[in-house]
Amino acid sequence: MHGATTNKKERTMQRKSLDAWVGIFVLLGVAALAFLALKAGNMSSMSFGQKTYVIKASFDNIGGLKSRAAVKSAGVVVGRVDSIRFDDQTFRAVVALNMDAGYKFPKDSSAKILTSGLLGEQYIGIEPGGDTANLAAGDTIKMTQSAIVLENLIGQFLYSKAAEGKDDSK
Repeated sequence: MHGATTNKKERTMQRKSLDAWVGIFVLLGVAALAFLALKAGNMSSMSFGQKTYVIKASFDNIGGLKSRAAVKSAGVVVGRVDSIRFDDQTFRAVVALNMDAGYKFPKDSSAKILTSGLLGEQYIGIEPGGDTANLAAGDTIKMTQSAIVLENLIGQFLYSKAAEGKDDSK
């Protein structure tokens, strides 16, 4: 009779140990899913409490640029796209850039929309100018270059090939 009680205690202890390991495994899984969600949402490098300033840039075409996209200079992330809106007076997209206060750029800097790889995500690249005065909060980058839209390039290529074919038939 005494041996049966000891067996029950051992099984209960093993069960509690197993439950603890399963709990730890589930917590690690939830943490991994949260990490992947932040990475996929482009929010893993959010800087809570970090000083920033907002500048604007206008583009004819932003392509697939999205809010929270990176703003890079020399390959280093120096800010994030804060918001994108359409200006119905100029018919251009106005992009607000949330820049890290630790990075200052000259007033004559230029911005262009670039793509990571052939079909990767789009980001804004800033090339510094040579002005002695720096961009401050509320300033606008004057020189911009719009996104290169792959469909437009293919259309131009096909149109030029069709035009060549007409010239050859004469």
